[in-house]
Amino acid sequence: MPVADNVRIGENVRIFHPDLVNIYKCEIGDDTTVGPFVEIQGGVVVGSQCKISSHSFICEGVTIEDQVFVGHGVMFINDIRPRATTEDGQLQNADDWELVTTLIKRRASIGSNATIMGGITVGEGALIGAGAVVTHDVPDYAIVAGVPAKVIGDVRDK
Repeated sequence: MPVADNVRIGENVRIFHPDLVNIYKCEIGDDTTVGPFVEIQGGVVVGSQCKISSHSFICEGVTIEDQVFVGHGVMFINDIRPRATTEDGQLQNADDWELVTTLIKRRASIGSNATIMGGITVGEGALIGAGAVVTHDVPDYAIVAGVPAKVIGDVRDK
């Protein structure tokens, strides 16, 4: 499925290879670019002037504010206790797990191959290092890196 008819797309949105994405039931703001091999699931809101790089996965429950950079291969998680089956061995369905939401604030940047756990807020202007695994909220303007990600600096000091 490429870009579904139920996507609210703002003005001047650029989806470079619409046949190589899976985007449905979401909202994409003005002047945003989306690379190939990206999935944006239902209920996601992507703000204006964002860049979503190739091979990224943005799952239900994620809100991305304006002017956010999402690097290549970034993964968002919306279930902090994933299981394939219920306690009695039945395959789980939508009623068997709890959606946790994630907020990426204005002008944040997320490096390639970072993983953002569910229930996280990444602060305004924060910088997530490539390959980081973000398990806790990130303060405004913080630089975080590592597994798990830890604060290593402040973008205002650069």
